[in-house]
Amino acid sequence: MTLLGWAQIALTLALAALAAVPLGQYAAAIAEGRVRWLRPLEALLYRAGGIDPTAGQGWRGYVLAMLAVNLAGFLLLYALLRLQGALPLNPRGLPGLSPWLAFNTAVSFVTNTNWQAYSGEAAMSYLAQMAGLTVQNFLSAATGIALALAFCRALAAGGVARLGNFWADLTRVTLYLLLPLALLLGLALVACGVPQTLADYAEARTLEGGTQLIALGPAAFQVAIKQLGTNGGGFFGVNSAHPLENPNALSNLLQCWAILVIPFALCITFGRLVGDARQGRALLAVMLGFVLAGTAAIYAAEAAGNPLHLAAGLDPAPGNMEGKEVRFGTALSALWAAATTGASSGSVNAMHDSFTPLGGMVPLFLIQLGEVLPGGVGSGLYGMLVFALLAVFIAGLMVGRTPEYLGKKVQAREIKLAMLAVLVLPAAILGLTAVSLVLPSATASLANAGPHGLSEMLYAYSSAAGNNGSAFGGLAADTPWFNTTLGLAMLLGRYAYLVPVMAIAGSLAAKPRAPEGAGTLPTHGPLFAGLLAGVILILGGLQFLPSLALGPLAEHFSLLAGKTF
Repeated sequence: MTLLGWAQIALTLALAALAAVPLGQYAAAIAEGRVRWLRPLEALLYRAGGIDPTAGQGWRGYVLAMLAVNLAGFLLLYALLRLQGALPLNPRGLPGLSPWLAFNTAVSFVTNTNWQAYSGEAAMSYLAQMAGLTVQNFLSAATGIALALAFCRALAAGGVARLGNFWADLTRVTLYLLLPLALLLGLALVACGVPQTLADYAEARTLEGGTQLIALGPAAFQVAIKQLGTNGGGFFGVNSAHPLENPNALSNLLQCWAILVIPFALCITFGRLVGDARQGRALLAVMLGFVLAGTAAIYAAEAAGNPLHLAAGLDPAPGNMEGKEVRFGTALSALWAAATTGASSGSVNAMHDSFTPLGGMVPLFLIQLGEVLPGGVGSGLYGMLVFALLAVFIAGLMVGRTPEYLGKKVQAREIKLAMLAVLVLPAAILGLTAVSLVLPSATASLANAGPHGLSEMLYAYSSAAGNNGSAFGGLAADTPWFNTTLGLAMLLGRYAYLVPVMAIAGSLAAKPRAPEGAGTLPTHGPLFAGLLAGVILILGGLQFLPSLALGPLAEHFSLLAGKTF
C-alpha cells in the first residue's frame, strides 16, 4: 500500500460524499414535486399514459404499479433480444439470443442486476444495447429510487394510507435526476475517449502485419447510466476494464464517483424528507464507513501479493497485479471492487476471480450483507432502513422498552416482515448454491475444483440474489440450468425482498408519529450508527461465514501451505 494509492481512494470518496449533499437535497425537492423545469414534457407523459399524478396509492397499489411496469419491460426486452437478428442497427448481423439466455438477460436488466452470461460486443446489436438494455438501466434505477422515496414518506407522515404515486415518482426521477446526470456524465466520458457511434466495427493493422477488429458502438451513454443507476452491465465483455469503456484515470474517477454518488445522496434525501438531517447523516456515515473498511481490506490483501508468486521469487512491490489493469493498479482496483459490490453495481475494472482469496472474499461478503453499503440506487436506502428497524428492535429488547424509529412504534408486524425480507438472500444464495454443487451438470461449468470452485459458485448466486451482477471468472453460466436458476435468484432478490419492505412502509405510514420522549433511543448519533453496523455484520456473519470458511478462507490457508487445487 502506498500514500499515493490512499490519496486516490480518499479523493474519490470525498468527491462522492461532497456531491451527495446538494444532490440529495435536489432529489428531496423532486420527491416533493418542487422541481418542474420540464413541466410541459412531464404533463404530456401523464396525459399519454392516462395518469393523474395527484392520485395517491396505498402500498399495494404502489407495488402493483411497479410490478406492471417491470413485467412490461421484461416482455418487451425479451422479445427484442430474441428478434434482434431481424431488426435494424445490427451492423455485425448478430443473431437473436437463445430462449434461455434471453430470459436470463431480460430478468437481469429489469431487476437492476445486469448479470451477463454473454460478451456484449459479440452478442448484442446496437439496437438491443440502446433500446433494450439502456432503457432498462433507466427504468430499473428509477424504480428503486421511487420505492425508496415512498418508504421515506411512510416514515415522515403519520396516520396516512397513501405513499405517493408510483407513476409520478418514476417519471420525475427519470426526467429530473437520471437523464440530466447521464447526459452530463456521458458527454464527459466521450471527452475521455469512450466511443459513441453507430459506425461498424473498425479494422486495424497490427505491428505484426495482421488485422484486428476493434469493437465500437454507442457505449458512452450506456456506461453513464449503468454507473449512475448502479446497473453495472458492460457494453463490452470485460466491462470497465475495457480500454474503450474506461480509457484512463479520469474516466475511472468519474465512473467510480457515479457508482457511489446517488446511493450516498439518497441518505441526505431521507434526512430532508423526514425533517431531521441528522438521521440521513447517520446512515451515510455507516455506508461510507463500510465502503472505506472494505476498500482497506481488499487493498491490504492485494498489496500483500499472492503467496505462491512470492514463493516463486516475483517482485513483491506491485502486489498482486493478476487480473488488474496497469493503468489503475491495486489501489483503484480495490476501491472499485468495494464500491461496486457494496453499491449493487456489479461493474468491474479488474477481475475479482484473480484477486487473492482474502481480497476476493471481501466483495463477496459485501454482496451478502444485503447490498446496503451503500446499496443500489433506492434499494440500498430502503434496505438500510430495514436494518435500522431491526437495530431499534434489538435496542428495545435490551432496555425493555417498545422500540421506536422516528416517532413510529416498531411492533411485531414490522419485525416479522423485516425478517422475512432479510431471510430472502440466504435462502436464495445458500439454497441454490447447495443444489448446484451436487448436480454434475452444474459443477461441469466450473473451471476450478476445491475451495475456489465453491467460491465461484457461491459468488454467482450471491451476485444474482443480491442484484449485483459482477462475477468470478471460471463459471460457464450460459447453460439452461444457470440461466434459469440465476434468473430465479434475481427475481427473488428483487421482488421477494421489496414486497415485504413496502408492506412495512404501508404499516408505518398508518401509524401516528409521536414526539420523542425521555426514553427514546436517539437514532442520529454514533451510538446508533455503531449498533446499526453491528446488526448488519452479525446478521451477515451468522448467515454466510460458514460458507466463506469453506471457500475463500480455506483457499487462503491452502495457499499459505503452498497447495493449489
